[in-house]
Amino acid sequence: MTLSSTDCISKTIRMWYTGLVPKNYKRKPNIPCLVCGLPVYRRPSQITESKGNAFCSMACYGVFCRKERPCVVCGMMMLASLNKKTCSRNCANKNRTGIRYHLGSPRDKVKSIQALKIQLLKARGSKCERCNYDKHEILHVHHKNRNRNDNRLENLELVCPNCHYEEHCLTHGGLRRMVRQRS
Repeated sequence: MTLSSTDCISKTIRMWYTGLVPKNYKRKPNIPCLVCGLPVYRRPSQITESKGNAFCSMACYGVFCRKERPCVVCGMMMLASLNKKTCSRNCANKNRTGIRYHLGSPRDKVKSIQALKIQLLKARGSKCERCNYDKHEILHVHHKNRNRNDNRLENLELVCPNCHYEEHCLTHGGLRRMVRQRS
């Protein structure tokens, strides 16, 4: 069977546009795919760049990149994420059994200051210790040495909001410093 020149031209054009390569131009595979083991051809420089990792398709590369680890409860393999330890809600509930949450209430700043205020009201009366303002609902607890952790009764005093503002903002810097800097 002889081929005419038009048949050869149409065959080469078809190969050119479709990307089909005749069998005699295909490279011999020189490395197996790491996932499925199919033989693949890669240039020697590509093999050294990828440290011997060669894949036959993007699907095999995706399988290779997939990081899996076992569930701590059932041991089933699952995708590894940052803090994921269990594969399902059921395993997570089994993993949490025996954990006791909220043992007592944590140290609450508001509750401790309210308790100090009640102690001071009982000990010293319900008036501001500086100006004798008598609405005990709005009185503040002031630390004389300005150390909030020093809650000895000798270090505390009950003051109204005006006296407390004067103490912090007028007598010890605050507005005076700001007025001096501007003038």
